[in-house]
Amino acid sequence: MTVAISKLNASDEGFDQTLEKLIAWDMVSDTAVEETVSGILRQVRTEGDQALIELTNRFDRRQVETISQLSVSAEQLQEALESIDSESRQALETAATRIRDYHNYQTQESWQYQEADGTTLGQKITPLDRVGIYVPGGKASYPSSVLMNCIPARVAGVNEVIMMVPAPDAELSPMVLAAAAIAGVDQVFTIGGAQAVAALAYGTETVPKVDKIVGPGNIYVATAKRMVFGSVGLDMVAGPSEILVVCDGQTDPDWIAMDLFSQAEHDEDAQSILIAWDADYLDAVQRSMSKLLPEMERKEIIRQSLERRGALIEVADEQQAIELINRIAPEHLELSVEDPQAWLPNIRHAGAIFMGRHTAEALGDYCAGPNHVLPTSATARFSSPLGVYDFQKRSSLIYCSEQGASDLGKVASVLGRSESLTAHARSAEYRIKTDKLD
Repeated sequence: MTVAISKLNASDEGFDQTLEKLIAWDMVSDTAVEETVSGILRQVRTEGDQALIELTNRFDRRQVETISQLSVSAEQLQEALESIDSESRQALETAATRIRDYHNYQTQESWQYQEADGTTLGQKITPLDRVGIYVPGGKASYPSSVLMNCIPARVAGVNEVIMMVPAPDAELSPMVLAAAAIAGVDQVFTIGGAQAVAALAYGTETVPKVDKIVGPGNIYVATAKRMVFGSVGLDMVAGPSEILVVCDGQTDPDWIAMDLFSQAEHDEDAQSILIAWDADYLDAVQRSMSKLLPEMERKEIIRQSLERRGALIEVADEQQAIELINRIAPEHLELSVEDPQAWLPNIRHAGAIFMGRHTAEALGDYCAGPNHVLPTSATARFSSPLGVYDFQKRSSLIYCSEQGASDLGKVASVLGRSESLTAHARSAEYRIKTDKLD
């Protein structure tokens, strides 16, 4: 099975335009999708639980009559945990421990400092009260996403975690429920799509309104998240999964081919790109792809993904490879090179960086420890992986002593009057100390 993946050379005329077209992605640009989602949001906001029942029956081919049939009890979570085999349970628990240990390093503490005149300034760190996590369903089930979304929230100190996961045809992986039990999810609803986002954003008679929604989803979920922003906080609006591999030509081409497959198998819109400065090596990887593809369970999805949005890119040298990394700003970056540490100072834009020949991106997806919810579609230029900090907010602390208020009042008075905000100025001026004569 030959893989007809694009082969590009960074030195060719027109390469920049070709690359821009290849990596461009705007998953919420479809007007029809926006209209559909807008209608769903309005329906859930006005009809509440009844809308969730109707929409779930329609889109997920369910036959539920009451909202309670869309709720998963704590007992059912525990039953799912006890039903899976010991090897699966051990894998989930090991992953959960590693994720928890890593995110414990991200915790922040409140702080204060005092100035000479007694003025005290600082910052108070407070966890969010309630968050909603969306776990995709459909083409695959993702117990790992349960762990990655819930555990940092728990580490941050969030009081309540509500999980939404679709169950098309009433089918739901026990591994997903088991992961929810291990991670400490408080409530689970088998609701997906835009209706799940709406329920979390606005609340219904049964589903509580949350402060923030995290977790990736399809085009309808992404569009809904963007539309409800402001009513609720968001982690990000995620696009298709991406991997960019840079290789010096010394890694087994079968390994690299499978690393590219690991993202391509998510869906037909996923993107897998390999950069190398050895044309023969790029050919070798392509041969490995053609050899290995027939063995893959999701070979048709992989093939379509690679042929639609994949690429093998030849560059002149390491410097040109680094320039492309920062331009593409990939979700996942594999540095399959001899000395990956030496590359780090020059890499400015990447969601997660996997260093060395043995560090497959798949390890990060499941159990390395860092979060696998990462910025896509070049948003690594300004966004970060999901972490504890996404589930906490910061409040500024300001205490002025009498002398501090007087000193600062003089500054505020000048600035307030310069902006013609007289009440601001006078409010500050009332605190200015006046010298009393004997």
